[in-house]
Amino acid sequence: MLDRVHAASRLVGSTPALLELDGVSWGPRASRPILEPVTLSVAPGELLAIVGPNGAGKSSLLRCLYRYHKPVTGTVRLDGADIWKMRPRDCARRIATVLQESASDFGLTVAEIVELGLTPHAAGFGTNGDDYEKVEAALALLSLTALAARDFNSLSGGEKQRVMIARALVQRPDLLILDEPTNHLDIRHQLEVLELLGTLGCTVIVSLHDLALASAHADRVLVMDGGHAVACGKPAEILTPERIRRSFAVGATLDDHPVTGRPRFSFHLER
Repeated sequence: MLDRVHAASRLVGSTPALLELDGVSWGPRASRPILEPVTLSVAPGELLAIVGPNGAGKSSLLRCLYRYHKPVTGTVRLDGADIWKMRPRDCARRIATVLQESASDFGLTVAEIVELGLTPHAAGFGTNGDDYEKVEAALALLSLTALAARDFNSLSGGEKQRVMIARALVQRPDLLILDEPTNHLDIRHQLEVLELLGTLGCTVIVSLHDLALASAHADRVLVMDGGHAVACGKPAEILTPERIRRSFAVGATLDDHPVTGRPRFSFHLER
């Protein structure tokens, strides 16, 4: 069985991308935008966490970044290239996504689902030995080796989520986008996944509900509220009691975690 360090070494191959958003907005009709114009730059190798209440525009923003929604205004550039002017296959080779909804499995095993991550790089049919080593490495990193032969549909929600993350890692993306990847995961796997994201060697953008996870693992945090990007910066500078009260409508008490030194949060309803 591969240890995690050895497994991580087999997935090397990403070149961290510079992501730039210039006035990006989106809505089903231009006259009623759901996402107001966002201008933002994410440095190569940075881990950016996007937080905000339900309906804040987090998922709409992410969909503009992986070519699901074409922006009504503005451009999304990857290393200076407009992603909507790139060939879809070229874009798929550089951007991987992990969504909240599990894809249809078509009766595939866990290993076969993870192997689908090789598709954008495949020159033909079939998988060679080197390619399958990447599958094995991703399975090991997400503690899925023992489940490799299981039917994907037989897994729990948390196990399915880890499979989809493994599939994205096999793709060896330059930009990895994850929409609420810790949903359905138990506490240990939440911490392991967020820790892993910080070691991948690619640029990572992740939406999270858990402010403590965002604070502990992100280089910067973007706060969304009502379709607007209202603040972006280092977690300790952005996730203040005042900002949390305005955006989430709750009171917050912060102190320093005795182990990590990052802000620790306690929340309460204000009457």
